[in-house]
Amino acid sequence: MKQYLQRLIAGETLSRQDTHDILVGITREVFPHEQVAALLMAMQTRGATVDEMLGFRDGLLETGKHIDLTAYDTLDIVGTGGDGKNTFNISTCACFVVAGAGFKVSKHGNGASTSVSGASNVLMGHGVKFTDEEDKLRRSLEEAGICYLHAPLFATGMKFVGPIRKALGVPTCFNLLGPFINPCTPRNSLHGTANPTQLRLYASMHQRIGDNYGVITSYDGYDEISLTSGFKFVTRHFEKVYTPIEMGFSYVKPEEIYGGKTAEEAKQIFDNVLENKATRAQTDVVVANAACGISLMNPNLPITDTVAMARESLESGKALACLKKFIDINS
Repeated sequence: MKQYLQRLIAGETLSRQDTHDILVGITREVFPHEQVAALLMAMQTRGATVDEMLGFRDGLLETGKHIDLTAYDTLDIVGTGGDGKNTFNISTCACFVVAGAGFKVSKHGNGASTSVSGASNVLMGHGVKFTDEEDKLRRSLEEAGICYLHAPLFATGMKFVGPIRKALGVPTCFNLLGPFINPCTPRNSLHGTANPTQLRLYASMHQRIGDNYGVITSYDGYDEISLTSGFKFVTRHFEKVYTPIEMGFSYVKPEEIYGGKTAEEAKQIFDNVLENKATRAQTDVVVANAACGISLMNPNLPITDTVAMARESLESGKALACLKKFIDINS
């Protein structure tokens, strides 16, 4: 570790192989926590490079548990988290809308870190029990159109850096790695980022990985399409700026997509959307995110068509049927 620290002090960057080896070393507990903390802060101060991020990703995937779902050509929709906006579970809700539209979704997620309710929290609120059993995950995909991969069951390397990150008490590059370590490494991913710098980092990482990606950031700091402002949408095919009006929506106010003060409140909003009982703003923001997910799977369709597909999934009850089947299989 000392050689890596000396290189960082000298203003150098680390290679993809370097950070891979560091991550593997951390999981083998060969480095003192103090040295790992120093390395993470040195990288955080100047910003981790694409190679450094990819190396950590490689190490986390290698030391974790992999699930083979390549036969299903799945999509994941997930944001970085940490935007401080405390919205309800928009991306998780959008996943069920995408599944209702006929696409396979391998949703990766965790419990809340900065919001009231994370993906795992809202699903646990429905009695869902998480699993790493491949047969059960495949059954969920085949029958409900969606499976859920609870991060702690797979990314075992994260538990070794957890105490260090907690002791530091400030963000590190590991705060941005979650969306990239889906254990089935889906070919299609819609990732939300909280600012343009994160968007550029994510797009560059995806370009190196070579998958079918979309990266989104809203201009007022949401790590998803919030409809409170315009947003940038970057894929391997195009880079566009959209306003809510251009997608067929109205602008919404931040308080209209707030997740509430408790996990139960967030769950109720989640249910209301899928049951067609939610407010226009709550429904529209889910439809907008689902539409961009669908557009990744159908890149030749205009966004207005994918919005219509997402709305039909919701209003017809297909998205709700996917949720009910998913709960039935996974409870």
